[in-house]
Amino acid sequence: MSSQLTGRPADLSVAHWRAVAAATGPADRATAEQAVRDAYRAAGLAEPAEFRWCPSPRAALDELLAHRDGFGASVREQVRTAAWERARTAALAALGPAGWAALWAVTGAELAATTALPAERVRAALLDHFAPEPEPIDDWQEARKPENRALRQAAAERRGRIRLLLLDAVAGQHDAAWLAAFDTAGTGDAALAALAGAARQTGWWWPYERTVLLSERPTALHRDEAGRLDRADGPALAYADGFALHAWRGMPVPADFLDRLTGLTPERIRGEENAELRRVMLEHFGYDRYLAESGAEPLHRDGTGTLWRIQLPNDEPVVMVEVLNSTPEPDGTHRTYYLRVPPGTRTARAGVAWTFGVEEAEYHPQQET
Repeated sequence: MSSQLTGRPADLSVAHWRAVAAATGPADRATAEQAVRDAYRAAGLAEPAEFRWCPSPRAALDELLAHRDGFGASVREQVRTAAWERARTAALAALGPAGWAALWAVTGAELAATTALPAERVRAALLDHFAPEPEPIDDWQEARKPENRALRQAAAERRGRIRLLLLDAVAGQHDAAWLAAFDTAGTGDAALAALAGAARQTGWWWPYERTVLLSERPTALHRDEAGRLDRADGPALAYADGFALHAWRGMPVPADFLDRLTGLTPERIRGEENAELRRVMLEHFGYDRYLAESGAEPLHRDGTGTLWRIQLPNDEPVVMVEVLNSTPEPDGTHRTYYLRVPPGTRTARAGVAWTFGVEEAEYHPQQET
């Protein structure tokens, strides 16, 4: 397996590991288990006595909470962390800090949004499922009552326990960003190649002395053009046992939230207390439609366009520049665009200049498109 990470070009590494990160459907379990055995042997450990497959990370945590004492000590440090450190140390020695940073920029950084962010979403969802935070108590005297303090303490201890179990996990396909970087650097050894082999087949997995828990990959994954979790009519990330994450353009939303996007009105949008969800509702409703139906007044007009402000309760205002594309569409019409700009923008020209990364005084387009 050591020939699998030998320094191929960055674009080939990124393409390969992007496909791994996005893979769905059942694993080739025999191949995955052999890769894990190889990883144990490369770490100087005896092969695990058993493999237990779970349909999702949630099911794996259920198994851990029920049977953790029988699995032996965690060996993640030996199996995964040590291999990572050797590869990174070798890459730094070969490339230097600047060279490693440049390599990361064209490999791991390209995949971070599609791997690290979904992994964080999974961790957060698992924490909230197994150890939800108690409802906040606004009355400080009520909050200080012994029974409420005990409730918060118990919740904190349980969240701490779940966090420790999550730290025992290897992220499998969600390690694609790092594996792409090491793939291009060519500094991986047999241990890292074995981990790469497992990542090509599995979701998260937990290595212990006697037992390895492996989670199947998701059954469905939906992302937008930027690689963020995104789906308007169901879960953006779903597993066979029903564990799922709902998201709109990367933002986590409750499972029933997307159903509530039908029949939106400006009043309902303004009435949503959660600022992040309110921004999702506004984006789904459409800025131009909101402006038309809410009776918004323009802040400023000039030759570049019209500056609009949408004031929202307990949130920063949404400020946009309305511009007309000077290049006609095939049917001869000119399309209108709404460009989101910083809340402090004072003129339409300053807003358009900001979208080009220059100051208002420096914005002198020869031809606007």
